[in-house]
Amino acid sequence: MKTYHYLKSGILEAYLLGLTTEKEKQEVENLLSTDTDVLAQLNELETAMEEYFLDNAVPPPPGVREAIELRISATEIKKWETINGTDSNSKSTSSRSTEPSYVDVEVDNTHIRVHKNWRAAFIAVFILSKVFLVLGLYYYFKSSSQEQEIIRLKAKTEQAAPIPRSVTP
Repeated sequence: MKTYHYLKSGILEAYLLGLTTEKEKQEVENLLSTDTDVLAQLNELETAMEEYFLDNAVPPPPGVREAIELRISATEIKKWETINGTDSNSKSTSSRSTEPSYVDVEVDNTHIRVHKNWRAAFIAVFILSKVFLVLGLYYYFKSSSQEQEIIRLKAKTEQAAPIPRSVTP
């Protein structure tokens, strides 16, 4: 029953992705050493995940590797290899320095890059905002002139209207 629980609970997937707690990791490792069904299922899951990731992998744009290599000097690459213990000439990985295990990248370009579809959307919004601004100003001045015309016409009608005489008996 415990084997069925491990196969259906998703803990094996979490274990493969490194998302389990230390306690869950110990439980899975203990179960793997005793139960061959769980070990076989774990191997199948690992193969399926690897195939999925390889099938859905997105390759980086061409020239990225060369651009990175041009920006990084050979000494920085040696430092990185020494820090991570991947240098074939290093005798001991315990003598790691306190430097961080990442490479500083200087950015020369200060422009924001936007996907080409968003560029068209931004241009359309900009043009529409200008059109609406012009229309808004047009209708504002038109309504202002109409108000002045209404005031002028009211004044004209008040002047032209005869004053009624009161009849006295």
